[in-house]
Amino acid sequence: MLATRTLLSKQTLAVLSRQPACFVHHGDYGNWGNTNVAVVFSGCGWWDGTDVHEGVTMYHLSRNGARFQMFSPNQQQMHVMDHMRKQPGSGENNMMTESARFSHGQGMMQMQDLAKLDVNSFDAVIFPGGHGITKNSSFVKDGKDCKLHNDVERVLKDFHRSRKPILASMAPMLACRVLPGIEVTMGYERDDNTRWGNWPHTTIVQAIKSMGARHNVREPYEAYVDEKNKVVSTPTFMWETEYHYHYIFDGIGNMVKHVMRMSTK
Repeated sequence: MLATRTLLSKQTLAVLSRQPACFVHHGDYGNWGNTNVAVVFSGCGWWDGTDVHEGVTMYHLSRNGARFQMFSPNQQQMHVMDHMRKQPGSGENNMMTESARFSHGQGMMQMQDLAKLDVNSFDAVIFPGGHGITKNSSFVKDGKDCKLHNDVERVLKDFHRSRKPILASMAPMLACRVLPGIEVTMGYERDDNTRWGNWPHTTIVQAIKSMGARHNVREPYEAYVDEKNKVVSTPTFMWETEYHYHYIFDGIGNMVKHVMRMSTK
């Protein structure tokens, strides 16, 4: 009997040792693989698309036991920026092609056309931030009266109508434009400079308040939850810092944890 138990223990340990770390350790909410999230990109790069740092959204989803699929509008973007010179450069300017830089392998890690996103196939949707949010809508030109890409507007309205969570980091302005009366955070409402960082994009806060949204002040590492509308937001790079990127990383993690809680079946 003892020999049999020892053999079974060795076999069990052998099986566990061959599993990825996530088999042994997963997040705080829900069952492994039970939540399916759509992640919508708007290019690749802070100045013209989705911020590459905000791609950590996918890390937090994985860490908390979610499956995800990447999407992007299949259309021309405003421009591709030379991020060294901070001015428009030459090169491919299709938003989906640029967003595919986030792809890695096949399946869920392959970029899909946003036109194919069906709300019935997902439990939540995330719009990571970056200046592509403002440039690939008409916000730069029209401000609070901006028009969104047709599929972006459709997806936001579909998830809201279906009572499924919407996450946004710098991208709350998209939701505020088509879902009046929601509550979000984009950080501070004025540029309070400190030795830790500053808030140089507060004009966007004023714009979303003009759209009819209620703004709530939060720190970079915090998330705000509008439980009624199931909208979760965090400031991310509305705050600029030279050394404390981990606060932004933590804010995205807190946002994802709230969505996992709200999406748990």
